[in-house]
Amino acid sequence: MIQNEVVGYETLASYENSETFAKLMDKRDPLRSYRDQFLFPQGNYLGQQVLYMAGNSLGLQPINAKRFIDEELKDWANMGVEGHFHAKHPWLPYHENLTESTARLVGAKPHEVVVMNSLTVNLHLMMVSFYRPQKDKYKILIEGGAFPSDQYAVASQAAFHGYDPASAVMELVPRPNEEILRTDDIVSFIEEHGKSIALLMLGSCNYLTGQAFDIPAITAAAHKHGCMVGFNLAHGAGNLAVQLHEWDVDFAVWCSYKYLNAGPGGIAGCFVHERHAQNFEGPRFTGWWGHDKQTRFLMGPYFKSIPTAEGWQLSNPPIFQLASLRASMELFDKATMTEIRRKGDLLTGFLEFLLRSMPNEYCQIITPRNIKERGSQLSIRVKGKPRELVKTLTAAGAICDFREPDIIRAAPAPLYNSFEDVFRFASLFLEHASNAV
Repeated sequence: MIQNEVVGYETLASYENSETFAKLMDKRDPLRSYRDQFLFPQGNYLGQQVLYMAGNSLGLQPINAKRFIDEELKDWANMGVEGHFHAKHPWLPYHENLTESTARLVGAKPHEVVVMNSLTVNLHLMMVSFYRPQKDKYKILIEGGAFPSDQYAVASQAAFHGYDPASAVMELVPRPNEEILRTDDIVSFIEEHGKSIALLMLGSCNYLTGQAFDIPAITAAAHKHGCMVGFNLAHGAGNLAVQLHEWDVDFAVWCSYKYLNAGPGGIAGCFVHERHAQNFEGPRFTGWWGHDKQTRFLMGPYFKSIPTAEGWQLSNPPIFQLASLRASMELFDKATMTEIRRKGDLLTGFLEFLLRSMPNEYCQIITPRNIKERGSQLSIRVKGKPRELVKTLTAAGAICDFREPDIIRAAPAPLYNSFEDVFRFASLFLEHASNAV
């Protein structure tokens, strides 16, 4: 898609730099009603609603989250332990209320997904099972500039197996003077080093640059050399349209408090391809909630796994977190990821179109221009005083995200952001950016 082409809004040929155009796009937006299902931060910002562009850090609260949590609080108060069996939504199988929608979200079969734990806990559980280093095949390949928690996790796993992380962990880096990784370069690196790589562990979408990786191409290249393949969908779940089963990924993990709007510290998710999830005989850390459901409460001494991704569960899950996530997932299920991504491409393209009217001496967009290589995020390198610019924008009612040393991340979330939001945000950005130089 060329930058100013508008796809899908058939009577509109291109973006226009005007509030009238933004309002027209909102009027024709089939997802516009979902905005009313979220609560926006309140403040005396120019007498207008806050411009929230930080859904890639923490999504907004769905209106139904409080009602769903209050239902569980009421059942707890009225039933005590009996709520496990007799609550409106019984707690014992509560996580199963999210199985079907989670599978649709990430392109999986229901028995390949489970909602559990936190993101890095799930990452460690997966690496216990799928990082099985051998004498000459022990390295872990990650992208340079991966989210720090990923870096710490893979380094600690390598060290746990007796390897020096400095040599066991390999990083993919862009070409000199480039910001993003080329798929051809990733595949070439795997071709060259695949014999020594035991595990490829990438973010589906890099948190800093906003680059979305070509998961099927990378997965196929790694499998060709016998490498296990895992992806961190922290910035992908609820943002990118993915097909984990079809793309043959071995495992994936994600959080739910960013694009999935489950609230701070929200419960995470996990995918295990069915060829592993069913009758898995490899090593793993176990807990009683992953034990066969029919005999779990017999309290036997020997673990018998549920023959699905649920077999990796450790403890009974937090019901309030599940209730909050359920409130958001019902919206995703109704809207569908196809439509969410369609609007997301238009919103992000509109923001890019507006920001590119700014002189290059003020800022540079480092997120790929190709919509197939990004989701709902633009990473903007700001010259001068980017931290001061973020403070100014916040004071003006525009909430975005700053990352050291000079990156501002703006994420127009399709379920609750509008084209008018994007226009107002870009106008404020352009107005104040020159003062930050």
